[in-house]
Amino acid sequence: MTGQLKRIAAVLASLDIGRTVGFCEGRLGFRCVAQHEDYAIFQRDEVSVHYWLCSDRYIAQNTSCYVYVSDARSLYAEYEAQGIIHPNGPLRQQPWGLEFAVLDLDGNLYKFCEPN
Repeated sequence: MTGQLKRIAAVLASLDIGRTVGFCEGRLGFRCVAQHEDYAIFQRDEVSVHYWLCSDRYIAQNTSCYVYVSDARSLYAEYEAQGIIHPNGPLRQQPWGLEFAVLDLDGNLYKFCEPN
């Protein structure tokens, strides 16, 4: 085997990069580490999320990412206080772990899971 995979970053669609920066920093608790007219990169702990500028809402509404976490209950409480839990994504035990979902302003779905 030649290379070793180290990390992955989700790349999601943004209809407005400035608005996305405000949401990610103000509500998701990410820090914007790079911002350009048509691209932004966010970091929280070991997770990176990239957003590219897109004019098609359909793309964002059909895009998602899956984030593994260590304390789903406290993260859920943080996001529930922000009012950003997906209507069909409350905290629930799944066979693979404790899971919940969040929607960003453009319809991208974030699923968070604390594995069993």
